[in-house]
Parts: sequence; structure tokens; C-alpha cells
Amino acid sequence: MTDPTTIAVYDAKFTDYVDMEESEWRNPSLDRFVEMLPKGAHVLDLGCGPGKTAAFLQKAGFTVDATDASVGMVKVAAEKYGIPVRRATFDDITAQAEYDGIWANFSLLHAPKSRMPSHLTALHKALKPDGVFHIGMKLGTGEHRDRLERFYAYYSQTELEDLLTDAGFHTLNATFGSGTGLDGSHSDWIVITAHA
Repeated sequence: MTDPTTIAVYDAKFTDYVDMEESEWRNPSLDRFVEMLPKGAHVLDLGCGPGKTAAFLQKAGFTVDATDASVGMVKVAAEKYGIPVRRATFDDITAQAEYDGIWANFSLLHAPKSRMPSHLTALHKALKPDGVFHIGMKLGTGEHRDRLERFYAYYSQTELEDLLTDAGFHTLNATFGSGTGLDGSHSDWIVITAHA
């Protein structure tokens, strides 16, 4: 994520986001992701937010690289959970066959559609062969800003699966749901698990 307005919203509202995340825990998709990983796996939490998931993964025995573009999120993740976390955008992911799993839970939805193919290709390269990739996105069309002025890109299931295939992934399953976001609006979403 490189949109300065979106990053500024998260920097300003990280405490609200922490409160929202606390109320939504626990995540069945995270349980499935964990079950698919080998013992002692190396995992990238891309867009870790306040760090609760990264801390959970670390407690489960995994080595976790946690990243977020928001200084506020990085600060709270480090202070609240004591996890190693670094400020980084999607463009900063340059690893090669390093991760057993990548958790991109509603983070890549802030990337412009024009950049999504290159981001997915880079993440595919960052995974070890047969590595697990989790991606959560909002369903819809086009690109819009929400009530807080955060940038969002929306996808259909077919559109997202085609992008994943083009990047070299093999989709394993898709689940759907809906929920209320930080701006108070209700959205439909899709979560896809794929293999490199």
C-alpha cells in the first residue's frame, strides 16, 4: 500500500482499529491456514495491522515476518504484542522462496488494480514451492474511496481467481461473508486459499 491518504487514516485511527479487531476475534480462516502449514513454518503477515494475527502465529510456533505501511499500526503491534514488525509497503516484498505461508488478510484491497498482477507475482516468488497463500478482499467492481477516504479495489471471484492463476497460484477454496468495516459500512467479502 502506497496511498498516503489511506496510510494516514490508519495512522490516525489505529486505536479504533485495535478495538474493532478485538471484537471480531476469532477467525476460522486463520485456523485453516495454520493447519496447512508445516511445523516451524516461516510466515509473512502482509499488512499485519495491530499485530494480533502475527502474535497468534508466533505463539503457534511459527517464525513470523510482520509488515505494515502504517507507522501507527507498526508501533502498536510492537508495543502491544512485542512481535518483530517492520514498516513496509507491498512493493518492498522482494523475498525469493522464503515463506511457507503468506497471510494477506484484507490488506491487498488497498492496492490499485493496475499493481495487483505485479504484487501477486512477487508474493508467489516469495513463497516456497507449494507454499500457502491466504488473501481476503472485498467483493464488487472498480476502485473507490470509503467514508474515511481509504482507497479500495474491489473484485469478483472470477476476476480474483484469474489474477491468482496468472501469477502462478492454484486456488484451493473460496469462502464468502460480510461485515462492517472501520468506516461503519457493510461489505461483502471473499477469502481465497491458494498454493504456490
